[in-house]
Amino acid sequence: MSKANIPSHNPRRDFLKKSGLGLGAIALSQLLGGQQLWSQEGGILRPQTTGGQHFPAKAKRVIYLFQSGGPSQIELFDYKPDLVKWHGKEIPDSLRGTQRNSGMVANQSSFPLVKSIYDFKQHGESGAWISELLPYTAQLADDLCIIRSMHTEAINHEPAVMFVQTGSQQTGRPSIGSWLQYGLGSENENLPSFVVLISKGGGAQPLNSAAWGSGFLPSHHQGVQFRTGKDPVLYLNNPYGIETDDRRRALDFINDMNSEQQAQWGDPAIESKINNYEMAFKMQASIPDAVDLKEEPDHIYKLYGEEARIPGTYAANCLLARRLAERDVKFIQLYHMGWDQHGNLPNGLRKQTQGTDQATAALVKDLKQRGLLEDTLVVWGGEFGRTSFSQGRLTATNYGRDHHPGCFTMWMAGGGVKPGVTYGETDPFSYNVVKDGVHVHDFQATLLHLLGIDHERLTFKHQGRRYRLTDVHGKVVKEVLA
Repeated sequence: MSKANIPSHNPRRDFLKKSGLGLGAIALSQLLGGQQLWSQEGGILRPQTTGGQHFPAKAKRVIYLFQSGGPSQIELFDYKPDLVKWHGKEIPDSLRGTQRNSGMVANQSSFPLVKSIYDFKQHGESGAWISELLPYTAQLADDLCIIRSMHTEAINHEPAVMFVQTGSQQTGRPSIGSWLQYGLGSENENLPSFVVLISKGGGAQPLNSAAWGSGFLPSHHQGVQFRTGKDPVLYLNNPYGIETDDRRRALDFINDMNSEQQAQWGDPAIESKINNYEMAFKMQASIPDAVDLKEEPDHIYKLYGEEARIPGTYAANCLLARRLAERDVKFIQLYHMGWDQHGNLPNGLRKQTQGTDQATAALVKDLKQRGLLEDTLVVWGGEFGRTSFSQGRLTATNYGRDHHPGCFTMWMAGGGVKPGVTYGETDPFSYNVVKDGVHVHDFQATLLHLLGIDHERLTFKHQGRRYRLTDVHGKVVKEVLA
């Protein structure tokens, strides 16, 4: 298609442009509560600043270790010795009625409370209670900010995952990483600022790609999934017989045409195409180096565990996350599935922790020894917690736990949070939050704050309404800030 054949007139776009309400201009004019971070030059939106912080950021990047399925807080971080004397007894109706229960226990006639079969000990100078299932994480006790009073609104997996990742239980909203790329841009022009890693070997829990989608933001803000195998990013390599110079000339020609259209109409979809084409071309050179774990020395594999040598494992992805952090990728989202123990919890949870504990701790230690932890925020947690009562039959060696939105545990490290802190409390049954509750929107507001963003001012106007990650809720949990 020659430039002469490019359509020169679109009444709808022409109206939007001339009225000053082009979609891209609307969106970016709302960025950060109306702060003028962008200007329009010849129909193209140009950045006026290098970043959209409202105040100095304590964190430059985030590594979010998302444990999909709902890790049991009672077996891992929320020590409840009172459950020992209540073990096997029916949960009081007055307590069970304070929280929603999922449909999976609707036909269950007995709801016996169940203690954890695993021991807890206090660790570090902070005295944090951590389960024997997490011996490596326990070594980090004085680096962690453990939040035991998280609570959410969703009781089923997909809406709960979407809620903590996008601020809404319904699909179609931008994810945290997309909001950050939209608001802050990138510090590495050769790699995406939002990368997604999904580890293998965890479990078969479904995971919706909308959890790292861009929603109504321009499409180039969505997460880029890195995969195992010879093609870490699909469709990135040139077809057989196409050389790099050929690809560059083709892209230049396409970009020339797109730029003419962008200059005339200011269409954000065209801007996204230009950005996506250019990033794909740059990644052809940058990706092989970033994902090549073979150059790592033996002592690093000893730190992360031998599974780090197997591409796609949780350990390998933790190591890859560190390499991406070194290259200033702003938001690294790692998903690990398999934490949904409705039955056979003792064996299932032990398997999960054996496959993740060492690498999780290694990542924090590795960042710290390289001087990266100070400005890298590491987050660990799932979408909700588990019930205090047993789902299904309780035996001497076996039990399960259902979904529980009323309370669960997350932890953060580095990036401006207080180390060696345990924040929030739950009741003696780990059923309700009784002190310093942290709602999902509060967590999101705090994460943005650590990156220098006021969560109420990072907005995007869509269908006549200004949206934000925290919807119309959320407060920064200042007590956990360093």
